[in-house]
Amino acid sequence: MAYGQTGTGKTYTLGRLGEEDTANRGIMVRAMEDILAEVSPEIDSVLVSYLQLYMESLQDLLDPTNDNISIVEEPKSGDVSLPGATLVEIRDQQSFLELLRLGEAHRHAANTKLNTESSHSHALLMVHVKRTVKGREPAHSSDNGNSTSMARSLRPPLVRKGKLVVVDLAGSERIDKSGSDGHTREEAKSINLSLSALGKCINALAENSAHVPVRDSKLTRLLRDSFGGTARTSLVITVGPSPRHRGETASTIMFGQRAMKVENMLKLKEEFDYKSLARRLDIQLDKLIMEHERKQKAFEVEIERITAEAQNRISEAERNYADAVEKERLKYQKDYMESIKKLEEKWMMNLQNQGNERKEQMVHIAEEVAEVKKLLSKETSLRKAAEEEVDNLKSQLAQLKMSEASANSEILKLRKMVEDEVCQKEKLEGEISMLQSQLLHLSFEADETRKRLDRGGPGKVPGRLDSPVSQVRSQLKDSGNGEKASVAKLFEQVGLQKILSLLEAEDADVRIHAVKVVANLAAEETNQQKIVEAGGLKSLLMLLGSSEDETIHRVAAGAIANLAMNEKNRELIMSQGGISLLSTTASHAKDPQTLRMVAGAIANLCGNDKLQTKLRGEGGIKALLEIVKCGHPDVLAQVARGIANFAKCESRAATQGSKTGRSLLIEDGALPWIVQNANSDASPIWRHNELALCHLAQHEVNAKDMISEGALWELVRISQDCPREDIRTLAHRTLASSPDFIAGLKRLRINY
Repeated sequence: MAYGQTGTGKTYTLGRLGEEDTANRGIMVRAMEDILAEVSPEIDSVLVSYLQLYMESLQDLLDPTNDNISIVEEPKSGDVSLPGATLVEIRDQQSFLELLRLGEAHRHAANTKLNTESSHSHALLMVHVKRTVKGREPAHSSDNGNSTSMARSLRPPLVRKGKLVVVDLAGSERIDKSGSDGHTREEAKSINLSLSALGKCINALAENSAHVPVRDSKLTRLLRDSFGGTARTSLVITVGPSPRHRGETASTIMFGQRAMKVENMLKLKEEFDYKSLARRLDIQLDKLIMEHERKQKAFEVEIERITAEAQNRISEAERNYADAVEKERLKYQKDYMESIKKLEEKWMMNLQNQGNERKEQMVHIAEEVAEVKKLLSKETSLRKAAEEEVDNLKSQLAQLKMSEASANSEILKLRKMVEDEVCQKEKLEGEISMLQSQLLHLSFEADETRKRLDRGGPGKVPGRLDSPVSQVRSQLKDSGNGEKASVAKLFEQVGLQKILSLLEAEDADVRIHAVKVVANLAAEETNQQKIVEAGGLKSLLMLLGSSEDETIHRVAAGAIANLAMNEKNRELIMSQGGISLLSTTASHAKDPQTLRMVAGAIANLCGNDKLQTKLRGEGGIKALLEIVKCGHPDVLAQVARGIANFAKCESRAATQGSKTGRSLLIEDGALPWIVQNANSDASPIWRHNELALCHLAQHEVNAKDMISEGALWELVRISQDCPREDIRTLAHRTLASSPDFIAGLKRLRINY
């Protein structure tokens, strides 16, 4: 770290590139040369980020568009991280020099009395080095070679981490000496405030004070490890030889003397690389799966072969059985015929014995009787057939007459229906064309109004982020009476049913304009019940599930969020699968505005005591925790609002005795995110998260989980620093009344 007055050589000492003369290389360049000389590409990685602290705003010098990077502190370890900063991997010295040139080109500087190009921001170069350390193998006997190999494969590699921070502080002189005025004067004030906060921290550490004000400035938050932490710190003090700067020189030297009294405790940071172990285990798992599939396939082939062989044997046995049965049948048939033949011979012999005359008489009588019977049977069958034919012809004639009459009447009805359908089609086509023109005109007016709002935006940013319902209402109110009059006029002339029917139109533009009109109507409380009764809620949910258009998803989610402000509508939305559709929409959405509308709708549904279990069961809390990956402040504010609503309802249910057991938020893993963002830079996020922590702490069964996740520290901070008196009082009362929290405070030696 370099500290001193403007023009005394801080940037010269740290950031010189030495392009003309290598002897003039600064500490940044020399340090990177040493690092690159000691690292190995196979086991080491070097990542660099280059930042500046300008006007209490942390900006990325490698990506100027990233001008508001948040600072995140780990609750357990206290380490500081910058998740939004750009990290560039360095392979050689030339790429590092190009990175420094790019960063210096984006750094803020101005012309003052002390320097023609004075730095007006604090520059921070962060170099992250990771090294994989191969551990020693334990000694085992030769008998358990397989277990040794398995243990070796399941042992994660050890990773050793190091971080080099080079800080080029801005000038520490008084404003009257630099001659700053206008905007540069404001910049100088911001620089002096941050340096003053750094001086206070140094004084507190040098005097072994119990309280070190590291949170007074972002600079002290970033450098908390440099003084009194786990880092090895070197301080470069730069002074000028001019007598008229004697005061600044003395102040700089005194700062260095106080800093020399601060003691740091060095700590080697090592951790297990579970990610590489997981990748190695995934590869082994894939190999085992492939081997299993190969053996399974071979087993199936063997089964098919055995099955085919068995089928062949069964077929052969069936054929043999059929042949044997056929042979037996032929044998029995032959025996039967021989027996019949023998009986006929005996009968003939008996007839011959009775006499030839009687034989002839009996034969003649039998023949006559058979002939009469045959003629009588034939005559009877012919008469019956003739009667049946006559009856069939009569019935067919009657049916033909009835069919002819009904066909004539049906033809007349069909002609009339065709004429009515033609008239109705022409009328509907005219109405559809009129609706499309009105919708296009209304959408054009709404877009123009939003553009005017974006250009002339409100002069004051509200202290908290309201729900999408309030935002839609404020936009409609600010846009004047023109758009309201257009929507009301369309609503009166066309009717709600016809507007809702356009949500199922084949034309995508018509659907988009129709859903925008429905969203604008849903922003008014007087229209919400009419929309639900006319089936508008069901149409919006169907459109949310069937459409793939991002605009339709965003506007439909906003309309559902407006309708969810009503208690009855929340139950209807849940009963029709609204949470599942909103969760699916969030998983496929990429636009932060769409995610904000979806999160707002879920947040409104979280405010119903009766729907807590069902909302969690259908993935509502999981969806909110997936949405936070977006990282957009407005989206995170809506997520925090939903979690606060859910925690509030749970606290009320626990007080009434209808809720027992741990919080559903804790079971779904929301507590770490609440604790991490309870101290966020965005006030809408930390306010809702502070309220959620206070409500969760009301139920004694949640105390142990909250203590293990570091929420106890946040509750102590809320009870002391929260700007809202009611929340401070609630946190204080909770800490004082909970036995687990009181024991945790004593165990952590927190005087409260």
